Amino acid sequence: MTTDSEAVESSPTRSSGLKKGSIGMVAVIFMAVANAAPITAMTGNVPIAVGFGNGLGAPAGFLFATIILTLFALGYVAMARHITTTGAFYGFISHGLGQVWGMASGVLATFAYVVFEGSLIGGCAYFANDAFNTIFGVNVPWLVIAIVAIVAIAALCYFDISLTAAILGVTLTAEVLILFALAFSVIFSGGGPDGLMLSQTVLLNNAFQGLPAGAFGTAAAAGSMAIGLFFAFWSWVGFETTAVYGEESRNPKKIIPRATIIAVVGLGLFYTFISAMVIAGNGAKTSVETSISASPLDLFFNLVQSNLGGVLLDVYKGLLVIGSFACALAFHNAASRYLFALGREIPSHKVKRTIGSTHPKHGSPYIASTIQSVITLVIVLAFAFFTAVQVPDANGTPVDTPALVPYVNIYGLLALIGTAAILLVQAICSAAVIWYFWVRKTHRGNVITTLICPLIGGVAMLYVVWLLWDNREFAAGLAAKSDVFKVAPYLILGAFLVGLIYAVWLRSAKPDIYAEIGRTVMEDTHERAEEAPAQ
Repeated sequence: MTTDSEAVESSPTRSSGLKKGSIGMVAVIFMAVANAAPITAMTGNVPIAVGFGNGLGAPAGFLFATIILTLFALGYVAMARHITTTGAFYGFISHGLGQVWGMASGVLATFAYVVFEGSLIGGCAYFANDAFNTIFGVNVPWLVIAIVAIVAIAALCYFDISLTAAILGVTLTAEVLILFALAFSVIFSGGGPDGLMLSQTVLLNNAFQGLPAGAFGTAAAAGSMAIGLFFAFWSWVGFETTAVYGEESRNPKKIIPRATIIAVVGLGLFYTFISAMVIAGNGAKTSVETSISASPLDLFFNLVQSNLGGVLLDVYKGLLVIGSFACALAFHNAASRYLFALGREIPSHKVKRTIGSTHPKHGSPYIASTIQSVITLVIVLAFAFFTAVQVPDANGTPVDTPALVPYVNIYGLLALIGTAAILLVQAICSAAVIWYFWVRKTHRGNVITTLICPLIGGVAMLYVVWLLWDNREFAAGLAAKSDVFKVAPYLILGAFLVGLIYAVWLRSAKPDIYAEIGRTVMEDTHERAEEAPAQ
């Protein structure tokens, strides 16, 4: 492996390289799909898409997102076949568009993954508090749950990544099994009161139709197809982290491209199928009524209760907690590796010896991981003590509702900020693919996979960002009046500018260091195979 930190590799207590050959394709897929958190994405996003977006056409929205993200992924994996780096977007964009764009995008991607862990910790704490209350009748403060989750993730990520992969594999399997059980229970019963309704839910044209006002005799306000599409794309965030594990996989130039495509297509078909069956199981009117009610998660909970029984409902709620935790764990891994990738290319021996180093035994970026844990803790504490959520009571008077802080402010707002940031990075990465193959002509590219597909994918990513911006207040919901929501665009712009200004400064002040930005890569697959331990 070529690295600009070889000068500090003589440290007796720290390594500068991630543990090679630690994980195979299955583990990479598990971690990438766990990032997308299927049970959290389905339970949390489908009701919003149904009640406020494209209505019964929500599954078609997932199908449309599958097509667009597959097009993006084809260009993304074309880069992965030539470049293996834990920096992923950072490395790809540096090779395609140059070091200035690479550093700016790398900082923005790091920012996104850093806040994503905080977001999922908030969701995990909220779901866990609800589960403890409804299952055991015990009210465990959400802040206590959040801190325990942060500490647990920090401990797990200190060790070999294969331990994390094993945990994510078990939790993801359980999530998928119970969602499949729910979907097939609908099929075996012949659908709900309106049958399977496939023509109303899955056909692609339904993705672009907003829910009509008063649909099916309900009190539904007019929905926007833009909201439905945005929440569909949101459900995939995290699949692209396959490339982050390139340096630790056994045969990255084969594993990473295959794992990425499998994750994208597999998630897409799964999301489309599950959402269609849940809507069918509830029936058209009940689906809309429940989705716009004060308890939208009942779209899933009630169906589990009626089709699978009360015991499995408790299991489902437990898996929702575990799935959120697993998602936070996966994002922690991704954020730590981005911090590590940036740290080993900072022109400071102290930074390289700390953030840019790995554990001598476990090969984990344990210092970068610790920093990520501290940042997450600070974020959660800041929201806990300095924000509030107000919900109107029966008389319309705003009432402080502290129990909603982890869901509305931490989970909701941070997810919006992170999603916007990562979609922008994906759009830039699409441009980098085109530039790498067709302007720089570093390698010969296929017209379809390295030109047409990333062009369509990149434009679509920008379109989804515009959808978010155009509907930002609705998407933020009860948090739309918070200071964090108001400064969100400036946070995203600030993160990008920090990376850009730093790269421009390096270019003039330290040209040798500038030349190495995003250039720490694993050169040859055959070397990895020789270094990997026997399995």
